[in-house]
Amino acid sequence: MKPTVSNPSPKPTDALTIRMAVPADAVALSRLAQLDSASPPEPARMLVAQIGGDLRAAVPLDGGRAIADPFQRTAELVAILAERARQLERPAGHRAARRWGLLRTLRPASGGQA
Repeated sequence: MKPTVSNPSPKPTDALTIRMAVPADAVALSRLAQLDSASPPEPARMLVAQIGGDLRAAVPLDGGRAIADPFQRTAELVAILAERARQLERPAGHRAARRWGLLRTLRPASGGQA
C-alpha cells in the first residue's frame, strides 16, 4: 500500500498567508510540533505561515524556538516569520516618528507667496 501525502508540495498558485495564530490553530500547531520533534507549543502569541490552507511553520513572538514541517521546504518560511516578528517588536513610537518624518519630507516647502 502506497503512503498518502497529506501536505503536497505547494503549487505556484498556492497563497502564502502570514498571520497571528488563533486558538483554533492549537491542533495544527501540536501536529506541527510533533512533526518537528519539538514540545507542543505553550499558549503564546505566535506568527504562523500557511500555504494552501496548511500550517507549515510557526514562530513565537517571545523569541522561543520556531517549529516547522520538516517534510516541506520551510527554511524560507521560518526566515520570513522571524523577520515579521522583528518588525512587530519595534516600538510603535519609532514607526509613528518615521511616518511623520516621511510626511514632513513630502510636504512642499513653505515660502512666501505673493
